[in-house]
Amino acid sequence: MAFRIEFTPRSIREIKKLPHQVQDDLREAIAGLGANPRPPRAEKMKGYPWFKIRVGDYRVVYAIEDKILLVLIIRVGDRKEVYRNL
Repeated sequence: MAFRIEFTPRSIREIKKLPHQVQDDLREAIAGLGANPRPPRAEKMKGYPWFKIRVGDYRVVYAIEDKILLVLIIRVGDRKEVYRNL
């Protein structure tokens, strides 16, 4: 069962601001979430119903809706900045 991947408008803007090589790495990692939204490297975020994965120095924050097979990408950014204003 493959999950559909959707992006918030904010996450799209954040991805577009990153260097092209980082964008490619992020796209590959995000595509993998469609097949397995809870890979071994994913962590549940404390205090939020979301998950996060590491891609180098960047993080992808996302929600999983199991009932409708959806992965919603909420935030993407540098590890130092991504957790601000969640």
